[in-house]
Amino acid sequence: MGPDVPLLNDYKQEFFLKRFPQTVLGGPRFKLGYCAPPYVYVNQIILFLIPWVLGGVGTLLYQLGIMKDYYTAALSGGLMFVTALVLQMTNLYAKQKTVTVERMQIQNTLTDEDEFEFSSCIGSETVKFIIPGKKYIINTIFHSLLAGVLCGLGTWYLLPNRITLLYSNIGGTVVIFVFGWLTICIGEYSLIINTATETATFQALDTYEITALMRPFYIFVFIAVDLAHRFAVNAPILEQTNQILHIVFLFLPFLWAMGILPPLDALFLWGMEQLLAFGLGGSPMSSNTKEIQRVYLFGVFRNPCYPKDVRTVTVFMEKQRRLMKVGVVRRILLTLVSPFAMIAFLALDRSLQNLHSVSVCIGFTRIFRMVWQNTENALMDIVVVSVAQMLVFNPDLWWNRSLDTGIRLLLVGILRDRLLQFVSKLQFAIAILLTSWTEKKQRRKSTATLITLNVVFFPILLTFIAISALLSSPLLPLFTLPVFLIGFPRPVRSWPGPVGTTACVCSDTVYYQQMVPSLAVALQSALAAGSLGLSLPGSHYLCRFQDRLMWILVLEKGFTYCGVNIKGLELQETSCHAAEAHRVDEIFEMAFEHQEHTKILSPNHHFGHILTPCTVLPVRLYSDARNVLSGIIDSHENLKHLKDDFIKVLVWMLVQYCYKKSKTWESPGSANKSNKGSFSENQRKAAVERSRPLREEDSFSVDTIEDWTDDSDIFDLEPSGRMKDRKEPGPLGDIPKVHVSIPGSVETQGQGIPQEMSPEDKLYRAVVLGLPAVDKGKQQEALPRVEFSCSYSELLSIPEEWRTAPVPPSKVNEMRQRFPEEWYHFILSQLDFFHLKEKPYNLPEALMKDKALKDLYIHGVLSCCFGLFGLDNTVPAPSHVFRAYTGGIPWSVGLDWLTGKPELFQLALKAFRYTFKLMVDKASLGPIENFKELVNYLEEYENDWYIGLVSDLEWQQAVLQEKPYLFSLGHDPNMGIYTGRVLTLQELLVQVGKLNDEAVRGQWANLSWELLYATNDDEERYSIQAHPVLLRNLTVQAADPPLGYPVYSSELLHLPLF
Repeated sequence: MGPDVPLLNDYKQEFFLKRFPQTVLGGPRFKLGYCAPPYVYVNQIILFLIPWVLGGVGTLLYQLGIMKDYYTAALSGGLMFVTALVLQMTNLYAKQKTVTVERMQIQNTLTDEDEFEFSSCIGSETVKFIIPGKKYIINTIFHSLLAGVLCGLGTWYLLPNRITLLYSNIGGTVVIFVFGWLTICIGEYSLIINTATETATFQALDTYEITALMRPFYIFVFIAVDLAHRFAVNAPILEQTNQILHIVFLFLPFLWAMGILPPLDALFLWGMEQLLAFGLGGSPMSSNTKEIQRVYLFGVFRNPCYPKDVRTVTVFMEKQRRLMKVGVVRRILLTLVSPFAMIAFLALDRSLQNLHSVSVCIGFTRIFRMVWQNTENALMDIVVVSVAQMLVFNPDLWWNRSLDTGIRLLLVGILRDRLLQFVSKLQFAIAILLTSWTEKKQRRKSTATLITLNVVFFPILLTFIAISALLSSPLLPLFTLPVFLIGFPRPVRSWPGPVGTTACVCSDTVYYQQMVPSLAVALQSALAAGSLGLSLPGSHYLCRFQDRLMWILVLEKGFTYCGVNIKGLELQETSCHAAEAHRVDEIFEMAFEHQEHTKILSPNHHFGHILTPCTVLPVRLYSDARNVLSGIIDSHENLKHLKDDFIKVLVWMLVQYCYKKSKTWESPGSANKSNKGSFSENQRKAAVERSRPLREEDSFSVDTIEDWTDDSDIFDLEPSGRMKDRKEPGPLGDIPKVHVSIPGSVETQGQGIPQEMSPEDKLYRAVVLGLPAVDKGKQQEALPRVEFSCSYSELLSIPEEWRTAPVPPSKVNEMRQRFPEEWYHFILSQLDFFHLKEKPYNLPEALMKDKALKDLYIHGVLSCCFGLFGLDNTVPAPSHVFRAYTGGIPWSVGLDWLTGKPELFQLALKAFRYTFKLMVDKASLGPIENFKELVNYLEEYENDWYIGLVSDLEWQQAVLQEKPYLFSLGHDPNMGIYTGRVLTLQELLVQVGKLNDEAVRGQWANLSWELLYATNDDEERYSIQAHPVLLRNLTVQAADPPLGYPVYSSELLHLPLF
C-alpha cells in the first residue's frame, strides 16, 4: 500500500468522530449524524449537569453555614439517589409504554448511528434514546445507590473551603471546583444515564455491566485518599498526596479517553499478578494462572472466569479464548522467564563465593537442575526460603548458622512434597470414614465400631498418616474399610512392569485406539496452559465421554515435556461400573453444564470426592447414537418398496463394479478394430477371461447345507454361524462348506465334516427333503455367446457365471418388467470413461441401446434377488430383513447358488445393507426426489460410511481408518425391538477431572495386598463393589493386568508442552 492510504476509511472516520466525543464526555451523544430536535441535546445537557446542581445545593448550604459538611454530603447524595432511581423508573415506564412485540436487537458497535423518531421532549422514544436503562434490576438499584454515594462524597471532596485549606489560593480553588465537578458529572453520566464505550476495553462483551463502574471506581480512589487525610492526625505525606491527587483528579477525563487507566476486570488480574510478583516474591502469572484455567479454584469454589454451560466445541472454544491467551503467557513465563530469573538469583548467593563443600555442591546442583525440570515447585521453594530468610533475624539460629541456601532449598522441597502428601492422605482417610456411614451401601455392621475406634484413636491415625507421608508410601485401607495400615514404599506408577505392555483386548479396544492420538494432542495444550492443575509424576486424571472412560497417569515430567500412560476402561458396564460412572457424570455435569444460572464462586457440591473437575478437551472421536427402529423396519409401506430399492441399488453397484474393473483393460480403439469398432476375437476372449472369477461347482446338494438337529430353531433371529464365519477369498475371505443331515436319518461322517460343532454353528438348520442327486463330475453346459451391439459393452459385462442361477423363464420376463430401465440409463449416462484413450462421443447412448448388456444386468439382478428373497413376490417380514442384513438367511436353493459366487454374494449383501440404510434415511429425512439425489446417497454411503455389523472385522478397520460414519443394525430379543447404531466422527468435548493421587495409590496398594497375598480374587468381593465417592470399581479396573483389566493401555506417550 502507498503512503496515501488513510488510517481509517471514510465510514470508519465518521463513526469514530461520533463515538470519541461520547467517550470523552462519559456518554452524551451530541454528534448523531442526522437531524434531531434541539430538545434531545438540551435534555442530555440537563441530565449531565444534574449531579453538579444537586451537589451545588449542598455546597451552598455549607458555605452559608446552614449545614455541616457531612450533612451536606448526605443531602446531596440522597437527592442524587432519588434522582437516579426516578430516571431508571422513567426508562422502564417508557419501555412498557411502547409496543410489546419488537424485533430483538443485538447490540452492534457499528449501529450507534441508528436513527430514532422523536415525537416529543419526554416521549418514550426520546427517553429510551437518552436513557437506555440497565439490563438487570439489581444493577438498576445498585447503580442508583452508587450514584448517590458518589455525588455525596464528591460534594464533600470538592467543598471550596476544603480546597482553600489545601492550596490557600482562590484561583486554584475555582479551577479545581469547576473542573472537578466536570469529572464527577462525567462519571455519574456513565454510571446512571448512558455508559460510554471505553477506549480501554478488555472484554468484547460487557455481560454484567461492569464497564459502568469503571469511572466511579477511580473517582472513589481519589476520594478515599482525601478521607484518609481528613481523619488522619499529623500526616504530612497524606496531605501532600492529597494536594497532588486533587490536581490529577482534573485530568481523569483525559486518562479515560486515552485508555490509560485499565478497566476493572483487567485491573483485577493485573493486581493479582503484581501481588504475586512483588508482594509474595513470585513470578508473574507463574502459579495463579494455573487455577484460573481450571473450573474449580483450589477444588472448592467455581472459577468465575471459566466458561459456563460448556456443551459444544464451538461455544467452548469461543468462551475459552481469553483463558488460552492467559495460558500462553503462563507457559512463556514458566519456560523462559522464570528459569533464567531463578538462576540469576541463585548465582548471587554468597554460599557460592566461599570454598565449596559437599553440601553446597549437592544443594545447588539439585536446585539448578530442578529450576528446569520442575520450574513451578522450584519457584515456590525459592520464595519460601527467601521469606524465611527475611523473617529469621537471629544469626545464631541453626537455620542461618549451619545451613547454606542449597540445603535449605532441599529441606523445603522435601517438606513441601511430604506436606502435600499428608494433606492428600488425610482427605482420603476422612473420605473413607465419612462415606462408610453416609453411603448406605457401604454401611456394614462393623462400621459404627470402626468409626468410633478411629475417632478415639485419631492421634494414632494422624501418626500413621504422617509416617506414610514421610516414607512416601501409600496409606493402605484394608479391604477399603476404615482400617488403615502403612503400605511399603513403591514407585509412583505402583506396578513393576513397563506400562502399556498388557491389556484385556476386546472389540471395544478399537475405539480407544482411534481417539488416543487426538486426546494426546489435546492434553498437550491443556498441560501447557495449566488447565489440569499442578501435574507431577504420579498424578491421575479421569476423562469421560458418553460410555468411554479414559484413565491418564503422569509418569514423567520435565522441561517442556510430559510422559503419560492412557488406559481405556470397559464399555460393557456392569452394575458397579454403571453406578460409579453415573456419579462421574453428575460431577462433570454440575461443573460444566449446570452453571448458566448459578452465582459467582458457587461452591463445589462434590467437594471431598476423589474426583475434581478440571476442564474439557476438544477431541476427535466417535459419538455413539442408538435409536429404536420401531415404525421403520416394521412399516408395511417401507417394506413394500424395499425390493424395488434393492434392485436399483444393486444395478448401481454392479455397474460401478464392472466400470472399476474396466479401468484395467485396454481401450478397444487402441487395438485392431473394424470399421464398426468391434473387438478382435482374441481381445473378446481375453476380456471374458479377465472378467471371470475363480469358479467352483455350479451344482448344489445337501453337502452345502449346515447340520440340522432336533434342538435347532429355524425361526431364530440371530445370525447363523455359517454367515458370521464366512470369509472371502483374498480380500473377501473363503467360504467354508457346511453340512446337514436329514432329521430322523442315520448320520455318517465323511471327510471334511467336523466331528464337533459349537452351538452357534447349529443355528438356523433347514429341512431339505427330496433334493435330486447331482453328478458333481458333470460339467455345466456352456452359455451361449452374448452378441453386443456396442463393442464397448464388453467393458461393463458382468462375469458369465453370475447369470447361471436356476430360475424359470417366467421370472426372467417378470424381472424385465420390474427392471428400472430409466435408472439404468441414468447410471450409464454418469460414466465418463476418462481412462479410455479413444472413445466415441456418443458412448453412453450406445451403451443404453445395447439390449444384450441390459439383459445381462437383468439376469444378474434376478440371481441376487433369487438368493436373498426367493421366487415369491411377498413383502419381506422384519425378521427376514434383519437376517438378510446380517447374512443369516436360512438355507435355500437360491442362497446356496449365491454363496457359491463369493464376490457376487458380497456385492448383493452390501447392496442390501445400503438399501436398508436408504430405507431408514427416507423414513427419517423424507423421500428421494430424483435420480441425482439417489446417486448422491449411494456415493456418500460408498465414500463416507461403513454399513455392516459391529462384529465385522471391517467395522474395526473402518474405525481405525476414521471413516466419517458407521451404521449397524441390531436386535434385542428380550424386548423384541430392532435398533440402529450410528457412529459419527467429529470433534467433541471430553470432560477431564483430577483424581486424588493418594486415594488411587491406597486402593491399588490394597488391591495388590488383597490379590497377591490374601489371594482374594472373588469377583463379588467387597473391595471391588461400587463406591460412588472413592470410585473403587473404576480404580480397580484401571490397575495394570493381571490385577486390573483395562481394555486398552498405551505405551509411554511423550507430550511436548512448549
